[in-house]
Amino acid sequence: MSGDTEDDHTDSSHDELGDEIDTDISTMSAVLGDTYRGELDRETTWRSRLDQTTTWSVTVMAAILTWAFSSGNNPHYIILIAVLVVTTFLMIEARRYRDYDVYRSRVRLIQQNLIADALDPSGELEHEDWRRKLSNDYRTPTVKITLVEALRNRLRRIYLALLLILLLAWVFRITAFATGDGFLTVANVGSLSGVIVTGVVGVFYSIVLIVSLWPREREAMGEFRDGDVGDWKET
Repeated sequence: MSGDTEDDHTDSSHDELGDEIDTDISTMSAVLGDTYRGELDRETTWRSRLDQTTTWSVTVMAAILTWAFSSGNNPHYIILIAVLVVTTFLMIEARRYRDYDVYRSRVRLIQQNLIADALDPSGELEHEDWRRKLSNDYRTPTVKITLVEALRNRLRRIYLALLLILLLAWVFRITAFATGDGFLTVANVGSLSGVIVTGVVGVFYSIVLIVSLWPREREAMGEFRDGDVGDWKET
């Protein structure tokens, strides 16, 4: 019985604390201010991790391409290895992007519904129940986007261009150093015929293009895109 009484008293204290914060505008403002700064710091940290992954991808790709074209004796398939390495970095960055989007969505929720409304109270709230949404997200944190959405975002931003550069470099490397043999003959990798190698490369890049260009409603929150700049003209 004493344990039940103690639990009831604890729950009551928590309820009272929440009610006090909710009714005290100065306390609520301080809590939300600290919350916003904390989430913004987390968003910035994960943004820097995304940049690090991209930097490593570009650095490794540049090093491999430099070595691949430094001599005609160097095998062409080293560029295909670069494709695998860049794809690995793409998967890592997509996973990081999903974590980054969690904190970005919280920051945007506060910006859209608290800061924007404070600057212009005459405007409509983006989400009427934004405090409940934010509360639920803190109680049960969940990722907001799928892995496919994250891959599509990172491909469109940077990785599709990197992979296409590698594809063009691979084709040029084979044709530039060919000694009269056909493309499919020079494209051999060990015991694998050029037909198989070219087919695998074709299937891979077809999947990449489908993921990148397939039209679908965006799930990620708060990312700038064309038409989101707003109206800055005085009326």
